[in-house]
Amino acid sequence: MKILTCLLILFLLYIFCILPRFTHRRESRSFRHILFAHRGLFSNEKGIPENSLPAFSRAVSKGYGIELDVQLTKDQQLVVFHDSTLSRMCGLDIHVREKTYEQLKELTLLHTKEQIPLFSQVLKLVDGQVPLLIEIKLPCFSTSTCALVDKAMAGYKGSYCIESFNSLALFWYRVHRPDVVRGQLSSNLTRPVAEGGYLLSFLVKHLLTNVLSRPDFISYCYKDTNNISFCILRSLLGTMTMVWTIRSQKAYERCLNRYDSLIFDNFIPHS
Repeated sequence: MKILTCLLILFLLYIFCILPRFTHRRESRSFRHILFAHRGLFSNEKGIPENSLPAFSRAVSKGYGIELDVQLTKDQQLVVFHDSTLSRMCGLDIHVREKTYEQLKELTLLHTKEQIPLFSQVLKLVDGQVPLLIEIKLPCFSTSTCALVDKAMAGYKGSYCIESFNSLALFWYRVHRPDVVRGQLSSNLTRPVAEGGYLLSFLVKHLLTNVLSRPDFISYCYKDTNNISFCILRSLLGTMTMVWTIRSQKAYERCLNRYDSLIFDNFIPHS
């Protein structure tokens, strides 16, 4: 009997930990049934690199929502760039946070003429024409990026929500900007999410950090959606779900009616 009681307590504790926020479901619904162009509607074949101004302009022209990545430079400027290092996109094996924005302006993306844009430049270009899904890159325990993103969004008139792998970013929004729709990014994580190392990655993988962040939606890799916590949130608790990254028409058709919103790249979906 004691064993059963202990197991029940552990199960209830587990459910408590993975619970989402329930009070902002109406606000979250505005981000349902949206196709988000991953890092903009980029095309390497056409010389339009990811997270570039032409990629975002192309997404706007097609009417797609935009998923983008925001992180800090050495001089505390917000830039739109995915990787922690510059090696893949700029051929320089150094972290973005170790360069000032003026130094980053000397680099180009994938041998094109395009440069790493400031977050403010992207906001000016999009100008509320399509919804934004803003991923906050937070490789450390400092949440200063969140405060700067929030400041940048203060005068923005368009629709946006935020997401992050690092639950500390969501916790910052929970405390300071509870009106903003927030989502927990996750997958079958094999690398550390941040300085928290593999323990934090394990907790995020199983959505146990929801106890800290209480997200409005879960954004999960579509190949890993057999995760038990994700299934409970989606099927039993009716939590809003997004999946990433859809890269084929076949995967698109498989996911279209299963999840609330899709994040795609490398092809144009056809309904």
